[in-house]
Amino acid sequence: ILPYENTSICPKVVDVRHQKLEELHGFALFERTTRDVSLTPAGRALYESSVTLLQGYAKSVDTARRISDGKTGRLRIAYMAFAATKWMPVTVARFLRENPHVDINMRYIGTQRQRVALANDEIDLGYMIGPFDHSDFNVLPVRAEPLYAVMPTNHPLTRKFEIGPDDIALHELVLGDMSEWEAYRWHLNEMFSRRGLQLKIKLEASNTLALIGLVAAGLGITVCPESLAETFGNNVAIRKIAHRDFHIETVLVWSRTNRTKALRQFVDIAKVVSAQR
Repeated sequence: ILPYENTSICPKVVDVRHQKLEELHGFALFERTTRDVSLTPAGRALYESSVTLLQGYAKSVDTARRISDGKTGRLRIAYMAFAATKWMPVTVARFLRENPHVDINMRYIGTQRQRVALANDEIDLGYMIGPFDHSDFNVLPVRAEPLYAVMPTNHPLTRKFEIGPDDIALHELVLGDMSEWEAYRWHLNEMFSRRGLQLKIKLEASNTLALIGLVAAGLGITVCPESLAETFGNNVAIRKIAHRDFHIETVLVWSRTNRTKALRQFVDIAKVVSAQR
């Protein structure tokens, strides 16, 4: 609505445009003299509010375009303890280097609750214990890891050259509780049960720090995947369980209906990370 100052535009054409704007709005927008055209107070008010509106619209279009291109937006990612030390952090770090304007929201959630959260569209992706098979979801196998026995440094099992499931079943265990570690506990019980072994559970804890503290204090041994055992430091001793069936799988799961570019880019990076050893 500003007066045209571009002399390449015919003044008559400009005046016709001004008149059409005034007819459209039903009030005078311009004051005309033989030498100049300027905005009326009403025209000035309309111009100033329209500029703000147009700037907001342009910003909205730019935001929508960036979301469409996967350059911005939000990803809600859930993870359980076994993904927290390596696979998830490495993938998130690489993703954010390439997509710094995407907002990552991360939540620690156990496997069973992740399945519910995915079904309720509360998260976009979930790192959980596999296997997972459902027609509504895509699944990326991240890693199948061997299980390790984690013991106090002076535990009798540290003197054995090789530790098997039978050895572990003879000793008291400190394990994650069923409220947070339910899926893993079922897997662990199944592995031992197939060999006719029963676990001797002495204590339970809800988080990894408590588990490692209890083990280091000599209150029992625990069993966990390699990537987690490697982070425990020198306060405990770790030994691989010598049995090919004693491993746990981490998978990345997302809804088949979620096709945002940001999600696809995250999954592509996760595939690269999972292929690395």
